Amino acid sequence: MSLIGSLPFHTPEVLGFYLPPALVWATAALLPFWGARWSLDRVGFYRFVWHRALFDTALYVIAFGAIIFGLSMFK
Repeated sequence: MSLIGSLPFHTPEVLGFYLPPALVWATAALLPFWGARWSLDRVGFYRFVWHRALFDTALYVIAFGAIIFGLSMFK
């Protein structure tokens, strides 16, 4: 089994505490989420959004799903 194939299901250990892989994926989803949010704010897209917090939550869920889907393609 290759390293990349086992990477999505690797349980990281920090100071003796085991972290769930979903926490690592959620942290990895922050970077594309922040980038998309910054870009949408720069072009003025949020003027057309009714509820910004709800839109940002949906955008984060999409980024999180994209990370998980992308990692599953490596297996």
